[in-house]
Amino acid sequence: MSMAQELSEPLDPVYALLADGTTVEIRPAMPDDFDAVKAMHQAMSRDNSYLRFFNISRLSAEIEARRICRDPKPGSLALLAVADGEVVGVASYVLLGDHPGKAEVAFAVADHMHHRGIATLLLEHLVSLARSRQIVTFKAETLTENKAMLQVFANAGLPVQRRFADGVYELTFPLPSRDQDSYLDVVAERERRADVASLRHIFAPESVAVIGASRRRGTVGRAILDNIRAGGYSGRLYTVNPRARQIGGERCLASPLDLPEPADLAVIALPAAKVLDVAEQCGQRGVRSLVVVTAGLDAAQSADLLAVCRRHGMRLVGPGSFGVAVPGIGLDATFAARPARPGVTGLVMQSGGLGFALVDHLSRLGIGISSFASAGDKLDVSGNDMLLWWERDGLTRLAVLYIESFGNPRKFARTARRVSAAMPVLTVQAEPAAPQALFEQAGVITTRGFGELVETAALLATQPVPAGRTVAIVSNVGSAGQLAADACAGLGLSVHHPRGLTRRRLRTLIPAGTVTGPVDATAPVSAEAFRKCLELLAADDEVHAIVAIVLPTGATGDLEAAIQAADVRVPLAAVGLTQPESVRLLNDRVPAYGSPEAAVRALARAAGYGAWRAAPRGRVPALPDVRIDDARDLVRTPGWLGPAQAAELLSCYGIPLADLAPPGPQVKVRVAGDRVFGPLVTVQAGDSPRTARFTPLTDVDAAYLTRSHPDLDALRDLLLRVSRLADDLPEVTELDLDLGGAAVINARVKVEPYQPQDPFLRKLR
Repeated sequence: MSMAQELSEPLDPVYALLADGTTVEIRPAMPDDFDAVKAMHQAMSRDNSYLRFFNISRLSAEIEARRICRDPKPGSLALLAVADGEVVGVASYVLLGDHPGKAEVAFAVADHMHHRGIATLLLEHLVSLARSRQIVTFKAETLTENKAMLQVFANAGLPVQRRFADGVYELTFPLPSRDQDSYLDVVAERERRADVASLRHIFAPESVAVIGASRRRGTVGRAILDNIRAGGYSGRLYTVNPRARQIGGERCLASPLDLPEPADLAVIALPAAKVLDVAEQCGQRGVRSLVVVTAGLDAAQSADLLAVCRRHGMRLVGPGSFGVAVPGIGLDATFAARPARPGVTGLVMQSGGLGFALVDHLSRLGIGISSFASAGDKLDVSGNDMLLWWERDGLTRLAVLYIESFGNPRKFARTARRVSAAMPVLTVQAEPAAPQALFEQAGVITTRGFGELVETAALLATQPVPAGRTVAIVSNVGSAGQLAADACAGLGLSVHHPRGLTRRRLRTLIPAGTVTGPVDATAPVSAEAFRKCLELLAADDEVHAIVAIVLPTGATGDLEAAIQAADVRVPLAAVGLTQPESVRLLNDRVPAYGSPEAAVRALARAAGYGAWRAAPRGRVPALPDVRIDDARDLVRTPGWLGPAQAAELLSCYGIPLADLAPPGPQVKVRVAGDRVFGPLVTVQAGDSPRTARFTPLTDVDAAYLTRSHPDLDALRDLLLRVSRLADDLPEVTELDLDLGGAAVINARVKVEPYQPQDPFLRKLR
């Protein structure tokens, strides 16, 4: 594909959030936009017009509108920001003919829309599009008085170079690589603020409308209305039903258009055929967010529903949602049988039924819920959004995701990695290699099923994160202690074996017991002695966590009370061998499991999370010797590359092919280009299990993939170069390398047409 072809391709409109959480459409300017663009510029004040055009000519608006709205030409691009059908921002770039890869940019924002992040958002979209078209540098000129535009460039996250002459700043800034952390971090922070601002209408609403509540009890809409009232929600509550004058004492409105105010949140529980009309009415009245409980919308209805929400700037949960709940403010906009207890767990589920069950378990345990969302068909609000909300809500200490699909896996991974550094993020283990590798890199704790999810959540919500993998086991049933030890061995935990002073003091406390580890305190141990054993082991610097296993007998004291009373500063998991529950809390703070294996599983997952959190994040190396332009020329034709072409492609990334295979284990390196998840790098040495990581690989990722290989440094460097190739060239959908030691002895490369997508661009789905 030529540069001219790339620059003339049509672009699809997208929607994105401004700093205050409102929605704008970002789309290319077209000839039909001339009048709207001209009107925006004509409405600018004399001062703002001067700052934009360096003059106050009455012709400036018309000249600029013609430039912006002409038919797209190679080397130029103009974008519009449109809100409520009005053009409120313009951004453009034009290639500088004497500087290949360099373009001049310009911006204008409607006077009444300043300070809402429009120029910054347009700049991000220009940067993304320019990078995909091999533009490497932007240039802009602005007057010294134009403080607002200077601030836009200063805050963009780009390394700006300034040159001042005759009252004008000439700004030049190189465009970042697609995965440059410093730039992506700045963009992510803006996205986080905007997303949280938009979600406050759902999770901190001051007014709620229930649309579709019936006079008949036992219906979904009526259950939602009753739950909101029973929950003690203190905001304003409205009921919409054209066939009833009142329901349960609440006066009914005939239509959303009759709402006395634009409600923050509307919950729709109506037949599928009525949802679109009602959603449109909500949008016309200014409602700010929707939860659509209705299920069974077909693809066309779903697309139309999302279009209505985008056009009117409404966030959408569902359709097919079981509702949302924020127990701390008394909001239970669900049709659950029992309300959630306020607490510290944020929960998002696609399966609403399982969500209700998990809410029940967490409420029974006393852990409780900070906020809950049943995402349903997940047309809009997703796990990504919920992570951003929980990161900032000041309540959530544990995030739980039960999602079946990813809208933007690469952005999810980046968001989850940041959130996981501050709080545990839990999910159910995915079987395919791609999601599992995604979770591992992001620090997401995976469990093998619903029961393990509850068990692990109980530990992480109540106990500190283990600082290591050594577990002290104390029981009054020796065989149960050995079961726990066996479970530790199978899950990568080490059993503590007391030594020195710790062992001597244990011998004093339990003279008839076993103190070499696991510690057997014997069946008739007193509660006081058991408590002191726990405290003694917790004070040992070698101990990172404790499992306390108890069987009540007629000869013992209250060992559960002893566990609760123990002054233990490391993670503590109890096991009640006769308790019927799989897990419960002792005194609302110590998880007690029904089996030793369950306690050890929960600790193992917590310890793995602790190790991930303590590990260095790593960096993606710059690799300045890469010849990316030459590489792009080699992948323009689809199909399998010939041996010479494959060798030349590898050489562009500093990966030479060897003539002979050196001695050593055979290693296979494979890159599979996944259009959803991105390139996945897998490594297999001999008969050892395959290891996998998504690009871009950091030096830490490369070390993980090569940890069992003797020639570590050379293979790590090769993997980092392979990662860069896969990221630079999404056209490469398959790359198979056979290695002898760390030398490539055979390479197969498949190329397919691909239009690059920016997974980190700020836009709504």
